[in-house]
Amino acid sequence: MNIGSNTRIGPFEVFYPVEPVARQVRHGDYRNFPGKLFVVEGIDGSGKSTQLSLLHKWLESKGYGVVFSQWNSSPMVKDTTKLGKKKKMLTPATFSLIHATDFADRIERNILPLLKAGAVVLCDRYIYTAFARDVAREMDRNWVRDLYGFAVKPTVAFYFRVPLEAAIGRLVGARDGFKFYEAGMDLGLSDNSEQSFRIFQGRIIEEYEKMIPEFGLTVVDATLPVEVQQAQVRDIARIHLERAKNLRVRP
Repeated sequence: MNIGSNTRIGPFEVFYPVEPVARQVRHGDYRNFPGKLFVVEGIDGSGKSTQLSLLHKWLESKGYGVVFSQWNSSPMVKDTTKLGKKKKMLTPATFSLIHATDFADRIERNILPLLKAGAVVLCDRYIYTAFARDVAREMDRNWVRDLYGFAVKPTVAFYFRVPLEAAIGRLVGARDGFKFYEAGMDLGLSDNSEQSFRIFQGRIIEEYEKMIPEFGLTVVDATLPVEVQQAQVRDIARIHLERAKNLRVRP
């Protein structure tokens, strides 16, 4: 059975899966829009946000109309989410549903209209974050994928792969402890936040690795120097931007 093919673009080897019919119709095709959607994924401490910020500045310097969208940032939902996390009220199911609601609001109000208008949309985390985190919280894998069936397929989804211990080392030096939900403390994995974080993020890494062939994620070695990673990201983005038609560029 043909499960897909590999294509090399510069330093990358990108896997393009041949998906079952049910999976093909699950997510909208970005090629229906004049705009482009680039997303970054990875565990906390992978450096993905830094890379997206650098890509944002580079695109603006080239004159593209660029819009940034962050995970869990819908004005309609984020205050409720913040309250639920503060009071530690979110179960795995409500955690999943409230983030899906946030995403639905952002994609309908911001992401889709901007793609239709021809903008370049950058997302710090996308549906793959939900797929990884929710399944790590023992939600059903197919149920979570169906929940986000309305999402448009990104032009490129970059996955910044980093060893767990390297990510922990970066975070320990940059912050004072780990947050309750990011460490998976709601799952009772360990009374120690760092140990719980290690177990929970390890589960998330396993899910990301499974998604590479399933969704054709473009893997970037997040242990490389920042400038080397950024050069690779720009090379990939540039190819898709050169192929774009009717892409709105600022005068």
